[in-house]
Amino acid sequence: MKNQNTSQFEFVALMASLMSIVALAIDALLPALDYIGFSIGTTKSSDTQLLITMIFLGLGIGPLLFGPISDSLGRKPIVYIGFLIFLIASMICIYSESLFWMVVGRILQGVGLSAPRTISIAMVRDTYSGDYMARIMSFITVVFILVPIIAPAMGKFVLDHYNWQAIFYIQLFFSVIVSIWFWRRQVETLPEEKRIRFSSHIFPDGLKELIKHKKTIGYTVISGFITGSFMVYLSSSQQIFHTQYGLKEEFPYIFAGLAISIGSATFLNGTLVLKYGMERIINTSIISFFAISLLYLILFYNAPNPSVIVLLSFFGMQFFSIGFLFGNLRAMAMQPIGHIAGIGAAITGFISTIMAVPISIYIGKFIDQRALPLFIGFLICSFLSILIIIYLRFDTKRQRAKVISKIS
Repeated sequence: MKNQNTSQFEFVALMASLMSIVALAIDALLPALDYIGFSIGTTKSSDTQLLITMIFLGLGIGPLLFGPISDSLGRKPIVYIGFLIFLIASMICIYSESLFWMVVGRILQGVGLSAPRTISIAMVRDTYSGDYMARIMSFITVVFILVPIIAPAMGKFVLDHYNWQAIFYIQLFFSVIVSIWFWRRQVETLPEEKRIRFSSHIFPDGLKELIKHKKTIGYTVISGFITGSFMVYLSSSQQIFHTQYGLKEEFPYIFAGLAISIGSATFLNGTLVLKYGMERIINTSIISFFAISLLYLILFYNAPNPSVIVLLSFFGMQFFSIGFLFGNLRAMAMQPIGHIAGIGAAITGFISTIMAVPISIYIGKFIDQRALPLFIGFLICSFLSILIIIYLRFDTKRQRAKVISKIS
């Protein structure tokens, strides 16, 4: 199915913009965590980290509602509902005077933003498939990465000239612009004849169908491990560079530089995935992720933090590996379940996010005086991912052997 109103370039830009509000809601807030903590009466870094991790909880829960409904009613109405919830949640955050209400607001922000995030993936699957889907996802992620590059600097600029509440107002402004663009330019990608009647059975039926596909489950779990380890960095990066290295003013530029590392890998993936395929790139990238983590532990396990240049070099290599994973993992998980793309995107997103949140919270508790626990988390998550890949390859060979034996 090919979009008739928008060019491929505009489709990529629009889908990336739908996802980018999520990045803006997360990354623009990083420079303001200490100020928000002071305003709501907490100085604990573990408390302010919740303002990052809890939005992911909402991002995991929301698709369970929006995915099935989108398979029944179509994709576009769900995006509008999500943006409305995001508006209400943002107002809760702006007027919060306690950690409890701020966390409630952030969870609801995640629930609201899960709609455009999930629906954009479903729309890509409605329109493309196979390695070409991975290519489109890569280009979408490249555009999406532009937001983490500029968001912390923008957040710091707003913080220096206004207050932390203004960051939320800017998020709302951009969400309105994107929603209008989406309304005017994007056609519905799920025709009525392919819609599934909404019922109480749609979720359990979708889950039963999804469980049949081991690759979908396997790559979803891997996505959970990779997302969880990356979330530790997102939630603790401000603490590492502000507190451990004293680089408060330089932090937005450091964050932007590391985001460029992810973006460059994602851009290369758009070309390489058609040549080598998703599976081969995923395997190579996860092994690289594991090897870099292991090297850091060998060098600095019993040592203080290395120089910031060394740390940034390791982060840069890690995130370059991650850049090849995000789009490919989602594409590999979605590939076998194109017939239930909405509920499939919802369930896979829920599984990976619900895995990622506790991983991030647990590992984040250990990041105090050194960045070492972060790399231990990277190592464990990548090792478990490698085990899953080995199992999937073994299972694929076993299935092929069964088919051959039946034929012979």
